[in-house]
Amino acid sequence: MAKLTKSSLFKTQIPKAETAMDKTTRIVRKMVEEEAQQRQAKIDRLRIARLEREANTPAKPTR
Repeated sequence: MAKLTKSSLFKTQIPKAETAMDKTTRIVRKMVEEEAQQRQAKIDRLRIARLEREANTPAKPTR
């Protein structure tokens, strides 16, 4: 049986190089995430504007 040493028991794994598909996936996910953040910021901004407009508009009298 081979003698177990620290270097033979715990082999360091060499990280795989990023493939073209991995790179594309990473970039696309980043783009989608940024678009979602921009969309959420716009929604929040519009919601605040709508609430302010509703608060400043007098209520219509009902008959």
